[in-house]
Amino acid sequence: MNAEKTTFWQKIFRRPEKPYADPYLGGIVMGLVLFASLFITGSGLGASGTVGRFAVFLIDLVAPQHVDRVPDFLHWGGGETNPLDATLPMITLGSILGGLVSGLIHGRFKPEIFKGPNISNRTRLIMAFLGGVFFVYGARMARGCTSGQGLSGGATLSAGSWAVVFAIFGGAWALAYFVRKLWL
Repeated sequence: MNAEKTTFWQKIFRRPEKPYADPYLGGIVMGLVLFASLFITGSGLGASGTVGRFAVFLIDLVAPQHVDRVPDFLHWGGGETNPLDATLPMITLGSILGGLVSGLIHGRFKPEIFKGPNISNRTRLIMAFLGGVFFVYGARMARGCTSGQGLSGGATLSAGSWAVVFAIFGGAWALAYFVRKLWL
């Protein structure tokens, strides 16, 4: 029985990598997914709000009275409202599970760290974490991330969303000079 389990896991995790999909086809599929999301749920795609909803969920477990007193928290989970009872956490969960299944099917599910040759794994992971913290903070300030503001807001021709997308790409371009040694 042990041999069967080992064989099964070897088949799953040691598959040969398949080539990436055509980016134009990926863009068309993403547009169709965005349209379906808008049509079915009435809201677009996005992920940064999920971080806030999970935080409110955890706070509600420990101190529910605090959630009822903070206006931002109250919006997501005050009273008897469950912060995870919304489309956004389900879309985020679906994205994570979809990425996992795709990685398994296409032979790309394996632990690896992408970095330049001149930095350590530890430094790369610390910088990735810091970048994620700054990006989530900025996404909360901008009231959406690249998927929420860029895809959903951009598709509806929201001027604010286009400004956020230009700020994201402009900020990344401006910062690239200072972090280039992480990649070169």
